Amino acid sequence: MDSLHSDDRNANDSQEKQYGMRNERAVTTDSSPYFSSNYPETIGATALSIALIGPNEEQRTAAAKAIAGSAAGNEVREFSSYPANLDEVSKMLDNRYDVVFMDLDSDPEHALELVENICAGGNVTVMMYSEKSDPDLLVRSMRAGAREFLMLPFDSNLVAEALVRAAARKPLVKTTKKAAGRLLTFIGAKGGSGVTTIACNFAVALAQDASQKTLLIDLDLPLGDAALNLGIAAEYSTINALQSTNRLDASFLSQLLVKHSSGVSVLAAPGKFIPHEASDEAIDRLLEVARQDFDNVVVDWGSRVDFSGTSVLKQSTTIYLVTQAGIPELRNSNRLIQQFFQGPGPKLEIVINRFEPRSLGVGEEHITKALTRPAQWKIPNDYPSVRKMQINATPLALADSPIARLIKQMARAATGQADPAQSKKKGFSLFG
Repeated sequence: MDSLHSDDRNANDSQEKQYGMRNERAVTTDSSPYFSSNYPETIGATALSIALIGPNEEQRTAAAKAIAGSAAGNEVREFSSYPANLDEVSKMLDNRYDVVFMDLDSDPEHALELVENICAGGNVTVMMYSEKSDPDLLVRSMRAGAREFLMLPFDSNLVAEALVRAAARKPLVKTTKKAAGRLLTFIGAKGGSGVTTIACNFAVALAQDASQKTLLIDLDLPLGDAALNLGIAAEYSTINALQSTNRLDASFLSQLLVKHSSGVSVLAAPGKFIPHEASDEAIDRLLEVARQDFDNVVVDWGSRVDFSGTSVLKQSTTIYLVTQAGIPELRNSNRLIQQFFQGPGPKLEIVINRFEPRSLGVGEEHITKALTRPAQWKIPNDYPSVRKMQINATPLALADSPIARLIKQMARAATGQADPAQSKKKGFSLFG
């Protein structure tokens, strides 16, 4: 009896067709002719779901027989090719397998890269098999994260013992994927609008909540100065991450970050002028990995407008358009809104920086008309405080000022926290 329901089989077959992998068969070992009673009690009580990946059909068939002969109850699904790229690994496995049993011989370099990616993404036990007795490949497999290295021809007892160990590692409750963190993107309508100042202080305000891991990524390349605003020196930069997407995971990303005293982690722009044209795919990969490990990912996008090919517009929880009340800034804001924010998409919030209602050359009704909507946030003009922050590299969000209070209010709104000022007002209501 096939262990997969027809709906599941159709979904999986469709998925494998999409990623260029032909499914050979689904095998349940309790009805298999290769069943052995050598280990009837060790694994049978803990059934494993196993992805068997092997371009070499003869070796893959031998592996399927060895697995089937080791114990009852395991569900095996065969894939006749490797995932074509790293992005397809998570899509293919989708947290559905306890064990990945993989051919090493067909393409050792690609296989090892896949192993490293799989092991970085969850609790899957990876086992490699090979016809070659190569100590170097063995060591590299283990360094990549493989738990077992099995030689052909297979010894059924060794395979059974390896599956016993895999069953012991299997969590009693299947862990679900952590929800991706918030992506909070700051873009400027014009250079000099104050995007970096607001993004840095916003990230610092978020980091004051110890339960929220916050990362600030400076994507205002190549001249971003978020690190300078925060007074930190970074050994590595955003460009290091964008140039290494083939090995980029949470562990590698953590080595590129520098921690500010406020608690916010920072992926800084390079300290030197380093021209770099980042691909849309590289930016998407960086943001994907960052959101896997952080509750809040704050992006300083600067005044660039080359984000339409990336996932920034689609994946951002909120995009903050930072502008000013001058004619050039309002004109640029109108063009950006008309181009990118007319249809369904991410939540857009407009931030008017250096707002001075008494000295505006443009009336507030004209500002709203130019923006096609009311501005959600109006940051007061406080040049002395901002200048002091830039000189002392001390974030405004760590002190008390009208700007700090408003940015903290923005941070609370982004995470869905109640505003203490509103709570206090409610508390004094006669009818509260």
